[in-house]
Parts: sequence; C-alpha cells; structure tokens
Amino acid sequence: SLGGTGGEDFSIASQVWIQTYSVILTIVWSGVVALVGYKIVDILVGLRVPEDEEREGLDITAHGESAYKY
Repeated sequence: SLGGTGGEDFSIASQVWIQTYSVILTIVWSGVVALVGYKIVDILVGLRVPEDEEREGLDITAHGESAYKY
C-alpha cells in the first residue's frame, strides 16, 4: 500500500512524532506567510506614519480632532 503496512507506522511514538512535526511545520508556515504579508503591506502602504504627523499627533492628523482636552 502507499502509506506502508509495517507495524512501526502505527506506533504511539510514530504518531506523536508525526503530530509534533505537523505542529512545527504549521508554526513555520504561519510565520513565513505572516512575514510575506508584512512585507507586502510595508511595500504597498507603509507601516509607519511620517514623523511630522506623529509629532503633531495621530488623532489630529488622522481624525481631525483632539482626543484629549489639555
């Protein structure tokens, strides 16, 4: 059969290893996809606001109003 027929394929240790490998692979895959998405957004839109807008205050530059009356 394609998957093999030996008894070692059905042992608990083998199943734990397969599941551990799958968890590690999922974590790595998620990290790579997140990094690619992060880079795409950084290139297209940018992840930082300009420094002068940050100094003025994002509430004023983004929403046109002050968040706090001080």
